[in-house]
Amino acid sequence: MKPFPHRYAASARAGAIGRVVISAPAVPLSDTPPRPEFDGPGGTWSPEMLLCAAVADCFVLTFRGVARAAHFNWTALECRVEGVLEHVGNATQFTRFAITARLTLPPGADQTRARLLLGKAEHGCLVANSLRGERTFAMEVVSSKSESESPSRPAAQAIGHRAASRELQTAARQLR
Repeated sequence: MKPFPHRYAASARAGAIGRVVISAPAVPLSDTPPRPEFDGPGGTWSPEMLLCAAVADCFVLTFRGVARAAHFNWTALECRVEGVLEHVGNATQFTRFAITARLTLPPGADQTRARLLLGKAEHGCLVANSLRGERTFAMEVVSSKSESESPSRPAAQAIGHRAASRELQTAARQLR
């Protein structure tokens, strides 16, 4: 990793009506209409969806780095982020982000260690850490063998952000 600070730039361009074109250096242009909730047509990415996607993407990339550093093998990771936008005082803002992760492991992998590493990734996600809204985190860890043999999946384990932080501190000491 390159030393901090890292700098990121993006731009948006639009006329009085219609779609907004977003761009960033060395990436394809994209356009974003308002969501139907804001009287737009929907059908493509919106700023609100991009924010949730950024949290999900950051979580997956953070987990990938955490797992690599821990020499932990895994098969697949799905992350879904639901943001709740509300009117608070004189501003509209995201008040909550519910992060749900589903990690698939090879048969025989350590599920307890997987949960600790998922929690570490949630705690370390720089995009989520930059947001004001309350965060919740739910995880599900399954074995690729059990996934194909059993039609029912284990229940997700929900952890509040502060509780997860305490658990992560304990887990980090155990992993050292």
